[in-house]
Amino acid sequence: MPSKVYVNRTLNLKRIKYIGLDMDHTLIRYNTENFERLSHTKIIEKLITKKGYPEVIKKLQFDFHFALRGLVVDRKKGNLLKLNRYTAIRNSFHGLKPLDFKTHQKVYKSTYIDLSKSDYLAIDTSFSYSLAYAFSQLVDLKDSDPSLNLPDYAQLSDDVLDALDEAHRDGSLKDEVRKNLAHYIVKDAELVKGLKKFKQHGKKIFVLTNSDFSYSKLLLDYAINPFLDEGESWIDLFELIITFAQKPKFFYENTKFLKVNPDDGTMTNFDEKLVPGVYQGGTARKFTEDLGLDGDDILYVGDHIYGDILRLKKECNWRTAMIIEELEEEIRQNQLAEPIMQEIDTLMKRKEPYEDELTDLMTKRIEKDATIDEKRISELQELITNIDTQISQLIKKQQALYNPNWGQLMRAGNEESYFAYQMERYACVYMSKISDLFDLSPRTYFRAPRRPLSHEVI
Repeated sequence: MPSKVYVNRTLNLKRIKYIGLDMDHTLIRYNTENFERLSHTKIIEKLITKKGYPEVIKKLQFDFHFALRGLVVDRKKGNLLKLNRYTAIRNSFHGLKPLDFKTHQKVYKSTYIDLSKSDYLAIDTSFSYSLAYAFSQLVDLKDSDPSLNLPDYAQLSDDVLDALDEAHRDGSLKDEVRKNLAHYIVKDAELVKGLKKFKQHGKKIFVLTNSDFSYSKLLLDYAINPFLDEGESWIDLFELIITFAQKPKFFYENTKFLKVNPDDGTMTNFDEKLVPGVYQGGTARKFTEDLGLDGDDILYVGDHIYGDILRLKKECNWRTAMIIEELEEEIRQNQLAEPIMQEIDTLMKRKEPYEDELTDLMTKRIEKDATIDEKRISELQELITNIDTQISQLIKKQQALYNPNWGQLMRAGNEESYFAYQMERYACVYMSKISDLFDLSPRTYFRAPRRPLSHEVI
């Protein structure tokens, strides 16, 4: 069976000594639609109780399929944007409605976005769906009912983000997960078997999470312990468990470690050399120094392009692997779309000689280089138009296989999406779930494919 781990940069697992795992959405899988619906509910609740928004927004229902990960909020204009790898806009919505071509051209005279400006907010976390949809709903409501006196678009964006952050900080999201673990958390016996296999091969596996110890213990007890031998617990499976790590600060700041007593969660100051156990906080520098590791000795796996992958790669030069939960569905849709893409390619090849001939004739007409067959020009234009119509119909058929508003996660038209570009740049390998990695041999050699340049493609 072919590997489900995809390679951007060559990686030899045999040389990796420590494998680090983020917890939420990586080691512990969530039922994403259920969790995003909960997040959306909490955003609305916080906006009403903390920000004074009108009660009418309680009627806003969640649509899991409206948004994608990797979109960008235009805070000032109230728009959602999808960018390609060059940050050119390839799709845009205002509120819940797509911007037509004419409006888009008027609003965005330059189609390239400078993401370093505060006008823009990239939403590439696991909470992209709830955040993007809540923002778009509020923009739509503001436009349709001015009497509600909702804030301007930028403030709407900030308030939605603040509400989501507060739902994390005050525990209201996690409290709901605690009440109904089976509704939100996915158990995976094969993952635990794979973790044990890697440990048997001498790999040291550690957990590095922003969640606190209490919540981490809850999820690990629920999702890991049932598949361990009698008398074992997740503490025996992992070399170190580092909670409340405050990533990405863990990778560049100098925070002290605290030692956690796993029996009761109490913490004590810790200034000694790291040994196996449970900790809170800390810093990557002390982690690598105490364990005698170089960056290339560690593979860290996470789901957040910024907090887990980008800053880590820039600051520490650890090897990186990214979990992209949506990837499995996108690959399945790609396979369904392949016959359509072949038809499009065939039509494009059929059109090329007509376009070349028309270009030649039109050039001669302008340069008055020869007598021009005007009838042939009309014939060629009609042939090209007919083929373009067929291609357009096939493109619509192909796009209908993906998100109805934004298309593919990894592409923006023929180019990579900005999300895919960042993933390709900073993640050594990527996969849809962590068990895809642990299904493989701990001695696997991932070879990066040769990527031809445009002039090398025949």
